[in-house]
Amino acid sequence: MMTGMNTETCDPAELAALREIFASRPEAAPPAGWEAVRSFEAEHGIVLPEPYRTFAAEICDGLPAGPPDYGLLPLAQTPPDWGSDRPERLLAKPFPLAAAWLWEDEDDEELSDQEFEARTDPVFDHGSLLLGTDGCGMYWHLIVTGPQRGHVWQIAGEGAMPFGPQSPDALMPGTPGFTGWVTHWAQGRSWFADA
Repeated sequence: MMTGMNTETCDPAELAALREIFASRPEAAPPAGWEAVRSFEAEHGIVLPEPYRTFAAEICDGLPAGPPDYGLLPLAQTPPDWGSDRPERLLAKPFPLAAAWLWEDEDDEELSDQEFEARTDPVFDHGSLLLGTDGCGMYWHLIVTGPQRGHVWQIAGEGAMPFGPQSPDALMPGTPGFTGWVTHWAQGRSWFADA
């Protein structure tokens, strides 16, 4: 389990790193502002984790160039390919995972489609803010409630995995959290250990 991340106070060093990365990108959307951030939080019954909260309010509210491949989404948007028939997103309900879950590797032939969706829908829709997509159904989520608060996860049709675990066998090693994820992208590094 990943712990030790301060999601309540914005670290000035993290904010400076984010400002530097996004200052060189003229196509970056202007910040949403504190009123919009607080309104979003009130609507969903959450407080966004730092440093993303201050980032969205003061630095940038979206970047078409990424991260990820199809751009960093503005605060209140979902990717165009998210689908209108999905369950309601419940950001105030805790994100249900504490470790990677590759359901593609499980033998769940006895589960009906409805049973499988009942197990996986909360992973996609509870306790996370959509940051964007790499296409092909691979979505990046910032966890906003639960023990994984502040961590970034990739959730796809094959499973869900956190970005940034410090263990040597991690599928996506790096520095955990929003700043670590953005910095990893800005350095042009692959998300996966074996790539």
